[in-house]
Amino acid sequence: MSSSRPTQSSTSSARSKHSARIIAQTTVDAKLHADFDESGESFDYSSSVHVTSGVGVGVSVDPKPRSDKVTTAYLHQIQKGKLIQPFGCLLALDDKTFKVTAYSENAPEMLTMVSHAVPSVGDNPVLGIGTDIRNIFTAPSASALQKALGIGDVSLLNPILVHCKTSGKPFYAICHRVTGSLVIDFEPVKPYEVPMTAAGALQSYKLASKAITRLQSLPSGSMERLCDTMVQEVFELTAYDRVMAYKFHDDDHGEVIAEITKPGLEPYMGLHYPATDIPQAARFLFMKNKVRMIVDCRAKHVRVLQDEKLPLDLTFCGSTLRAPHSCHLQYMENMNSIASLVMAVVVNEGGDEEVDPQKRKRLWGLVVCHNTTPRFVPFPLRYACEFLAQVFAIHVNKELELENQILEKNILRTQTLLCDMLMRNAPLGIVSQSPNIMDLVKCEGAALLYKGKAWKLGATPNDFQLNDISRWLSECHMDSTGLSTDSLHDAGFPGALSLGDGVCGMAAVRISEKDVLFWFRSHTAAEIRWGGAKHEAGEKDDGRKMHPRSSFKAFLQVVKFRSSPWKDYEMDAIHSLQLILRNAFKEGENLDANTNIIHSKLGDLKIDGMHELEAVTSEMVRLIETATVPILAVDVDGLVNGWNSKISELTGLAVEKAIGNHLLTLVEYSSTDVVKKMLSLALQGQEEQNIQFEIKTHGSKANSGPISLVVNACASRDLHENVVGVCFVAQDITGQKIVMDKFIRIEGDYKAIVQNRNPLIPPIFGTDEFGWCSEWNPAMIKLTGYKREEVVDKMLLGEVFGTNAACCRLKSQEAFVNLGVILNHAMSGHEPEKIPFGFFSRNGKHVECLLCVSKKLDGEGAITGIFCFLQLASPELQQALHVQRLSEQTATKRLKALAYMKRQIQNPLSGIILSRKMMEGTELRPEQKLLIRTSAQCQRQLSKILDDSDLDTIIDGYLDLEMVEFTLQEVLVAAISQVMAKSNEKGIRIGNDTPEVIMTETLYGDSIRLQQVLADFLLIAVNFTPKGGQLGVAGTLTKDRLGDSVHLAHLEFRITHSGGGVPESLLNQLFENNGDASEEGISLLISRKLVKLMNGDVQFLREAGKSTFIIAVELAATNKSSSLVDNALIQQSACYVMLLFSQLCQLLFVIFCVISTVFWSVLTGGSKVSENNGIGQAVGYR
Repeated sequence: MSSSRPTQSSTSSARSKHSARIIAQTTVDAKLHADFDESGESFDYSSSVHVTSGVGVGVSVDPKPRSDKVTTAYLHQIQKGKLIQPFGCLLALDDKTFKVTAYSENAPEMLTMVSHAVPSVGDNPVLGIGTDIRNIFTAPSASALQKALGIGDVSLLNPILVHCKTSGKPFYAICHRVTGSLVIDFEPVKPYEVPMTAAGALQSYKLASKAITRLQSLPSGSMERLCDTMVQEVFELTAYDRVMAYKFHDDDHGEVIAEITKPGLEPYMGLHYPATDIPQAARFLFMKNKVRMIVDCRAKHVRVLQDEKLPLDLTFCGSTLRAPHSCHLQYMENMNSIASLVMAVVVNEGGDEEVDPQKRKRLWGLVVCHNTTPRFVPFPLRYACEFLAQVFAIHVNKELELENQILEKNILRTQTLLCDMLMRNAPLGIVSQSPNIMDLVKCEGAALLYKGKAWKLGATPNDFQLNDISRWLSECHMDSTGLSTDSLHDAGFPGALSLGDGVCGMAAVRISEKDVLFWFRSHTAAEIRWGGAKHEAGEKDDGRKMHPRSSFKAFLQVVKFRSSPWKDYEMDAIHSLQLILRNAFKEGENLDANTNIIHSKLGDLKIDGMHELEAVTSEMVRLIETATVPILAVDVDGLVNGWNSKISELTGLAVEKAIGNHLLTLVEYSSTDVVKKMLSLALQGQEEQNIQFEIKTHGSKANSGPISLVVNACASRDLHENVVGVCFVAQDITGQKIVMDKFIRIEGDYKAIVQNRNPLIPPIFGTDEFGWCSEWNPAMIKLTGYKREEVVDKMLLGEVFGTNAACCRLKSQEAFVNLGVILNHAMSGHEPEKIPFGFFSRNGKHVECLLCVSKKLDGEGAITGIFCFLQLASPELQQALHVQRLSEQTATKRLKALAYMKRQIQNPLSGIILSRKMMEGTELRPEQKLLIRTSAQCQRQLSKILDDSDLDTIIDGYLDLEMVEFTLQEVLVAAISQVMAKSNEKGIRIGNDTPEVIMTETLYGDSIRLQQVLADFLLIAVNFTPKGGQLGVAGTLTKDRLGDSVHLAHLEFRITHSGGGVPESLLNQLFENNGDASEEGISLLISRKLVKLMNGDVQFLREAGKSTFIIAVELAATNKSSSLVDNALIQQSACYVMLLFSQLCQLLFVIFCVISTVFWSVLTGGSKVSENNGIGQAVGYR
């Protein structure tokens, strides 16, 4: 596929491409099947696949397209096929009269044949068109089938156990609806089977419970482990000879990613298949029918006879008996797979949340079972496999989400790489240094065509070919800014074949009219490795036959001229680099406007954020003080430091007596382990929800027994995101728990309790052993809006709680599956469980609660059903949780704004860098060169601040500081320049008393970090110096000899300013004596931490009328006579963190002022810089 740079979003672009590919491949599928039907034994599979392949991997438009009639006939055959497999029979009934409108030819024999073991009573019924089905089956069976007709989603009842009237044979009736008819598949119950008497998943689950439990116990983070476990469990559950996990790639070709086989079978692990091997029509059917079984590919199919009076042919796509196409049967026989069982793995498509979740699904892959002999799997086991596949799909979806999170982190890393590239000699730095453009996306080669010259990395075309491609882009894609293709040959480049195997796919973007960036990929076949490709000497495959090895070879032939496709996120990264480079070539004409916009947005962000945080904080304090729910808090040592009036009232323990006690001493012994775990996780930042434990009572409450609480843990964090304690927001459920405990223990008449209208009775519902809703108490009626008679005797899973036409609609298929799992756990005899649960009530309100499920026993201890209890949060707790979510949203919003601002600053910064480099190449006077050097220093400081992202690195001191050679003069000049604008505004004179010998001393260390520290403390000093005041900087230097050429330099700065000095509250933040930090306080704290990383510290001295910051650091210096420095002796460990927005603004402003000054000087031809703005004057020696 090739495309010019799209203007729509990546998601919509991907969907459009996929839709086009589906349409194209359906035509190809139709042609391949038509060729097979026409050719018979002479059909050449490899040739067919090769000719019809090209769109993505395995699909393209046929060079000689057939008539649309071929496609129409193919789809009609799939949808309206009149053949079924012979392991069962089929009937279609009129949904009003219950009479037969269609039947399979084997139905009369299977359903009406008299068994010699069962005496015949009366005349044998005749089965044909118009037969009333109630005459064929026993009265209870006819009644069960008639009941199915009255249910909207009849599949919820599958399988229905029925018995023939004449023979007494049992059958499973599997029902589904088509327009105006009810189609029923009848599968005989084998003599060795124990017939399933209940409907749906409640009974089938028991068969797959072990496999589901194992899947749910797997740690996340490994798709490979998940797939290996799935195929292992299906292998044990179904006893097929081979089980594979088969994944569809973005271009629709397939790959075996996990496999287990019985000994002696050839492995298919690692095989890739063309997209044509599984047609799009078949994939569509897998989305509808999640499990598909072929019992014997050699068996003769059975015709279905239909009433000729019907206006339309019936469709049997939903039938479990539907016969496969002969092309697929031939494929199975060639690979010696006589029987198969296939389970669909359907996951969320993603995209906008507003889209109907039911429409955002895609077929991720299949779990495929093969057997070398005919094999029949009873419907209950197939139902269990379908349930297992749904659980597997949920876990696959979670792994995909985890992969997407990792992908997002990689994108952030990519954005950092882009900025790194532009900090160097743009644009040549992106190809001449490391990291380079090959680190941006996966590729085999990359090139930059710049000013007629080519810079190449890795496997690329030669210079002539690059210029040839560039000319072709200009001529054929002149209206686009770039092109991406997985095949230059298919994209129409005339010289594609001459490029060789190393260059196949290409992504290219223009950075100017004649300058182009290229990325190249080799063909996909070069990357494919098949672990099963082992041949005996002399062994040879017949490529004309349909066989996995033939498919693999056909796939390799298809992708010989095709690379792996370019992902949307890869093209986004390439496009970002393109935009940054294009902007870097533009002059900084709009720099002033950009700077003002940034200042404005930063100010708005700060004001909005502070207002929101103040509102949230005030509301939170008010809630805690007036809350009618128990709230307590502990510090990092587990000692209670918060105890509101409600929990004091419940426990009888006064606030002053509770404060200072360890939380574990206040809870019941039986709850100690639960609380210890919850506390430990919360202190690590993992906040558990809906945890139940019991807390002791004291004083007058001691005799009433412990208090039962359901608690949410909320980690309390300081401004550095360190956990400093835990707040527990609880709900008292003591009354409900007493009632529930009594209720669970009762074995006799429980209806009096269930139907009791006492407000302490929680919402309760229940099912019988077959999954029918049997209980619905008054609290449930009030909560859901549905009366008891509206839900009782309906299927709990599907009719009462479901995703489509259910009474109480669930949010997603995942919620439906999870509900089925917990109900089935209880039905299987497991201990009661609690899970978060949510549904929509009749009025559309979403109810969030805890669901507790318990088994219901009769007098003999047999399970007769299940009871479900809902625990609802009180209004106060819901409000507290709402405020917590509001706080989290505010924090997330500010983080997004921060990320946006960091990214947007890069563009004007690139313009500043380019402007500076342009001026460096011109004739400048000494004072102008000083301004340029100062600008460069400030730019480097700003770049490092933009790269910072983690406060912990500077707080904990994990990383190394840089070691560069510098003089104190360049650092101090750059630092003072950042406060000159503000000092001039306030009329403050800045003096420098540092001796010239120290200013010119050659030092070694992290000059940019030192510059940042000095600028920060200078700014604070200027802020708290009165108008017209004075500020002085003085530096001293002493040395300790470490060797012949290396000295340890002890450098001390004293920043003295007039006035009352820095407020005590700000100093407390500087020296970490106060947990509440302001913006200035955070900046000072970070600067002090940086000083500590330089083996120094900060002191503050307050005297009459003046105040002084004393900043001491240790650096390296050299003997004047030595030109070499032993870096191994002077390397220091360090780390760094992101500084405040105020520093970013200040730096941008200073850089702008510096460049504006130089431009003005150059334009006016002035001989000197104004003394009022001159940096040299500010740091003149006295």
